[in-house]
Amino acid sequence: MMRLGCLLLKWLETITMVNKERVEAMEEIKLLQAMENQARMSVVDLASILNSSEEEVSETIRSLEKEKIICGYHTVINWDKACKDNVMALIEVSATPERDCGYDKIARMIYRYPEVSTCYLMSGRSEFTVIIKGKTMREVADFVGQKLAPIEGVTGTVTCFVLKPYKVEGVVMDEEEDQPERLVVTP
Repeated sequence: MMRLGCLLLKWLETITMVNKERVEAMEEIKLLQAMENQARMSVVDLASILNSSEEEVSETIRSLEKEKIICGYHTVINWDKACKDNVMALIEVSATPERDCGYDKIARMIYRYPEVSTCYLMSGRSEFTVIIKGKTMREVADFVGQKLAPIEGVTGTVTCFVLKPYKVEGVVMDEEEDQPERLVVTP
């Protein structure tokens, strides 16, 4: 009977620990969601939203940054309005996986170029989608032809240039305010 009591007590301690970890994880998720929607939100505001202390929020943010869960803070800029020449291209890259490392080695060779702002392993007709930014279409074309296409394991590329961004990271870029469409009235 005493042994059963000890086992029950250990089980309750384990459940309590698991639930505490689950609650902490849920609080981290709430923090991440709040920061993803508004990265400039102050620690004071985040603490208020999460019903936590500023110290707890600051410590959690530092921990998430250290663990590379929070990987950076970015600003969405409408370069068309800033009157700066800027060309962005999405490049589909076909590749052959390597034994023992799959696509990881090829991905490393691609994303190490400073021109590459984003690199994804994809499902679909090509293995990677690479996003690069340059000053001119020629600069992007040179990068693809001289650096990207010759990488060992790359079997083909398709380059698509962005002509106009309408929405980036949830932010509408179009100059005009979204106007509700008027219904056509016919007699």
